[in-house]
Amino acid sequence: MFFTNNNNNNKLLLSGLLMLPVAASAAELNQANTAWILTSTALVLFMTIPGLSLFYAGLVRSKNVLSVLMQCFAITCVVSILWLAGVYSFIFANGGDLQKFIGGASKVFLPGIGTGSMTGNIPESVYFMFQMTFAIISPALIVGAFAERMKFSAMLWFSSLWLIIVYMPVCHWIWGGGWLADLGVMDFAGGIVIHINAGVAALVSALVLGKRKGFPTMAMPPHNMTMVVTGAGMLWVGWFGFNAGSALTADGHAGMAMLATHIGAAAGALT
Repeated sequence: MFFTNNNNNNKLLLSGLLMLPVAASAAELNQANTAWILTSTALVLFMTIPGLSLFYAGLVRSKNVLSVLMQCFAITCVVSILWLAGVYSFIFANGGDLQKFIGGASKVFLPGIGTGSMTGNIPESVYFMFQMTFAIISPALIVGAFAERMKFSAMLWFSSLWLIIVYMPVCHWIWGGGWLADLGVMDFAGGIVIHINAGVAALVSALVLGKRKGFPTMAMPPHNMTMVVTGAGMLWVGWFGFNAGSALTADGHAGMAMLATHIGAAAGALT
């Protein structure tokens, strides 16, 4: 390597040398996959706020619209903080001798995780965010079971405790390398971790709360079906990030998941 007398050539050579470490780092990063998971993360969050929020808000009576909207909004906030404070770590960090049942504490508050930290061929920060949006929508799905029938503070406590006591271990058992993963259980996009998990919680919640006061003698029609349809449309669009994003790659697997998601939704809705 040598420098010529031409200042422009020197500048070009210096620029090339400075870019060498960046190029070496970029070789470990798949930019297409990263871009797709970034997009998918936004789509999944879009499912909760505003998609699920509007869907539920249109189904309740007008006096409870703001309450339901704020429940989904508050769940988004509290789950995000809990995810950072340890839920992510106890799902995806190595649990050592207890790995079959729970993860470890090495990633509580993400120590040492920076822009160069990777999960596979995408930044760990992106993977952290993508999985967090899954955790956000899970307790929000349960809201429909007790809409109009639970105090706001009780809802926050229930959602927080459910995330830690139920979602965290079940998610680790399957996606974090726990005992169900060892048995060969596969869950591509949350059919077990999220939907069955939240569905059982919703059923139990409804049974514990009992019959709704005034039902069925008192009419309780949805106050705004336009909001319901708008929210349902947002959920449909957001589901592309939910399902196709779960491939964690921008390839044929993501494309096939998107295709199956759309055709399945279309066929079900038409039927």
